[in-house]
Amino acid sequence: MDFSMNEMLDMQRQLQEKYKGRWEPISPPVGKNKLLWMIGELGEVIDVVKKNGDQSAAEPGPIRDHLVEELADVLMYYNDILLCYGITAEELRSAYTAKFQKNLDRW
Repeated sequence: MDFSMNEMLDMQRQLQEKYKGRWEPISPPVGKNKLLWMIGELGEVIDVVKKNGDQSAAEPGPIRDHLVEELADVLMYYNDILLCYGITAEELRSAYTAKFQKNLDRW
């Protein structure tokens, strides 16, 4: 089963709506705060691997579950950032595809 960018963006919109007035509103000035929160979550991802080792993170079990949960947090902030700056899944697909091709042709 695929999990699309549009599905994730819709889910983030639902969260933003539910917590309207409690969370910072989605807007360009808030984007940098979301970037900082995402970096913090990346640190938590790194900690899971650093504290438990690469192999434990790769094998099924509670450590991997924790790793995946922290990665989901990163994705949630990532999608909030897209919403803050009004970046669509289509724009991201286009940029990703162009960058992919550039990397293919690099060496």
